[in-house]
Amino acid sequence: MKRRFLFILVILALVLSACGGGGEKSIVRIGWAGSPDNLNPGMGILTESYTIYGLVYDTMYNLNLDGSFTLSIADSVVRSDDGLVYTFKIKDGIKWHDGKPLTAEDVAFTYNLYKDTPEYPYLNGYYTTYFSAVEAKGNEVILTLTEAIPNIESQLVFLYILPKHVWEGVNKLEYENFEMIGSGPFKMAEYAQNEFVRLTANKEHFSRPPKIDEVVFQTFENQDALVQGIKTGQLDLITEMPNTSVESLKTTENVEVVIGAPFSPGVTDIIFNQLDPENCPTDAGGICTGHPALRDRDVRLAMAHATDKQKLIDLILLGLGTPGLTLIPDGLGVWYNNTLKDYEYDVAAANKILDDAGYKDTDGDKIREMPDGSRPLTFRLNWPSDSITSPRTAELLSEMWGEIGITLEMQAVDPDALTAQCCPAFDFDIMIWGWGSDPDPSALLYVYTSEGIPTGSSETGYSNPKYDELYAQQQTELDFETRKSIVWEMQKMVHDDVVYIIPFYDAETQAYRSDRFTGWITDQPKVELSDVTSLVVIEPVK
Repeated sequence: MKRRFLFILVILALVLSACGGGGEKSIVRIGWAGSPDNLNPGMGILTESYTIYGLVYDTMYNLNLDGSFTLSIADSVVRSDDGLVYTFKIKDGIKWHDGKPLTAEDVAFTYNLYKDTPEYPYLNGYYTTYFSAVEAKGNEVILTLTEAIPNIESQLVFLYILPKHVWEGVNKLEYENFEMIGSGPFKMAEYAQNEFVRLTANKEHFSRPPKIDEVVFQTFENQDALVQGIKTGQLDLITEMPNTSVESLKTTENVEVVIGAPFSPGVTDIIFNQLDPENCPTDAGGICTGHPALRDRDVRLAMAHATDKQKLIDLILLGLGTPGLTLIPDGLGVWYNNTLKDYEYDVAAANKILDDAGYKDTDGDKIREMPDGSRPLTFRLNWPSDSITSPRTAELLSEMWGEIGITLEMQAVDPDALTAQCCPAFDFDIMIWGWGSDPDPSALLYVYTSEGIPTGSSETGYSNPKYDELYAQQQTELDFETRKSIVWEMQKMVHDDVVYIIPFYDAETQAYRSDRFTGWITDQPKVELSDVTSLVVIEPVK
């Protein structure tokens, strides 16, 4: 498989060497460390999948880099006085990549597909909860809700519109969707998982036809190879890199480094499997092998006190980040509870907590045992193998937690395999992973809910009826200040319960070649050069 990948890279290098000149195709080459896990929009989990969805499919709204929303496939929307009915007038002349017209029937079919497929947890659980009925009448889509909600734009912006003539006759859960017939600015041309994705421009797109001809996303296992690729010109853009390479890239000729707030604010999380045995979702494939000590808040609290977040930021991010608190990142602005006080880094306090809770080192091997002596505090620590920062984070956590009598068995795991271990199997102790945030807090708040345990949305198995009640309240609270206070209260609750340790919120760092393409969007509040906003406007340097 690797030999085939290398051959492809050689061919690409030869074909693209004169990119932008004469009659050559203009092909943008983007390097990243991951790969889409599933081309079916209902089944995808990884960020890379959503990057491709956003290029190939259209949605009802566009999410702009300044955080605002604009209508996309609709000319207008009318909201009923009671907030329960939205009527969207779909634009004329939009076509699917196979040439057939996109109609209101397609939109209604798509929304009903997501609504009526409970196995689509990330779509059914987050975005369609309050959908009562969706129907098409002529060129209008009529969406009726069970209750008025404050965030219809964020509920629709990631519901990718699918062609009814393709999807109505397939098994929705098993359909691999390799052809990816969409209506978006780019068309799927070729895909090899963990190798590359090649997209061609949809020059007939109704609103944003790209100026380039193709974009190729190439997967690199070696993070340093991404940096070398942008330096040598093998790549035009890299969306991730070790922060240790930032300064050298800044001084590389024809390379520009962009640092700023992430388009989807990033959350790196240390995930504790704290699932109570009675909540193990056995019907959904739950194995539930988590270490019982992690169900004890005192253990998690001690580990929080023993985590030097500033050291992690300084050594791993080289200062390009801020200490984290909950899954709601500071990049979400008003939704972030900035009144929370973090647990102070205090090893002595951490050791006292464990001593008082009965976790002793009875045999003198520097590893504490459970109060009943049944098991040592030896935890499995896993992370996705495509993560740039997790290996060093794991090493530092091992050193920090070793000072309080906790030892780790550390291993990187393929992202797909780690997903299978995680949710809803709960076949792990601790993981280092992360989330990209929606513009609205509801999606990340859902991760803490009891309802999210059997669906695979919950990573921790945390279950708190009071939290669940608050989650439901904020979903339908129309008064902004009241909703904000509920969201802040929820963050305090999970912070007090030490559901996660959030080591940091990292800045977005990307780099592009200035001698190949021009027009990258770098003057907005958020940074994401692989987003459709840049890829439809960039053009070859003359």
